[in-house]
Amino acid sequence: MTKSYFEVLRAGINTTYQDLGRKNLYHIGIPFSGAMDNRNYLIANYLVSNKKNTPTIEFAYQGPLLKFHGKKTYVAITGDVNFKILRKNSKFEKGNCYQTYCLMNGDEIDILSTNKSVYGYFAVNDGLDTELFWESCSTNTKAKIGANNGEKIQLGDQILIFESKKNILHRKINYINTKIQFIRVIKGTNYDYFSQEEKNIFFSKTFSVSKLTDRMGMRLEGIQIKNIAKPNIKSEGLIKGVIQIPPDGNPIIMLSDHGTIGGYPKIGVVITADYDKLVQLSTGSKIRFKLTELHEAEKLYKFYNMDTENLINQ
Repeated sequence: MTKSYFEVLRAGINTTYQDLGRKNLYHIGIPFSGAMDNRNYLIANYLVSNKKNTPTIEFAYQGPLLKFHGKKTYVAITGDVNFKILRKNSKFEKGNCYQTYCLMNGDEIDILSTNKSVYGYFAVNDGLDTELFWESCSTNTKAKIGANNGEKIQLGDQILIFESKKNILHRKINYINTKIQFIRVIKGTNYDYFSQEEKNIFFSKTFSVSKLTDRMGMRLEGIQIKNIAKPNIKSEGLIKGVIQIPPDGNPIIMLSDHGTIGGYPKIGVVITADYDKLVQLSTGSKIRFKLTELHEAEKLYKFYNMDTENLINQ
């Protein structure tokens, strides 16, 4: 029997397969990867009645143009995204994020762009029929691992999907992607490599997101941060959200596909509760940091998880 699939008529920018990522492989140099914006990924799967770790399509800035081949399927898009649906009868339908749509054979979905943000998610009922690599489909294009042989989705690809076996509830939630004034951080392991004056500068000045930003890391521009120790240190383990200060003084925030070791001093770590909002900051966006104690970061993490669970269990 011929599988249902989406034909890729335009690949978009940085369109990849993602799920919640792969665990416990740091010791061999493999990061978690996974969806950049965890909350929007989870909501997308909720809207089409999928399990939490079901593979989705993640896209940045401009999404793909996809034509559906099959009897029917249910889809949803999350993020701050412009998209439209071209029905087989040539009628256009403006799409709304955070609600379920039914697609029939021959329908096209055109994911035009994100709005002053970066990432969006496209989920399909019953999930995408793609291979797993170390128990995850997440594509890390730097390491060439994950679904699609570790590559971005390309023009002409076929995105295979599982057949929808039943009608599902058409869901819709009211959710607005808000921004926050400050990105909160806890102290990094090399926090004392910086003088009090440099720490004050780091937490009082505004930085800009540079164009040299991808799933691996976010480079910032602004006043250069100096340290009172060595600009390079013996390589140490890295985690998602850690902020390194290289010799040029421009901070680098490690993101989902980050390297697992690095030799630059680490002044702080972005708290998990703020990470989803951080990754949605597009080139040119302004960032200010605020120091937070560990106990407060843990509390914020619990609240953020509770809010997410409330959204996907309405």
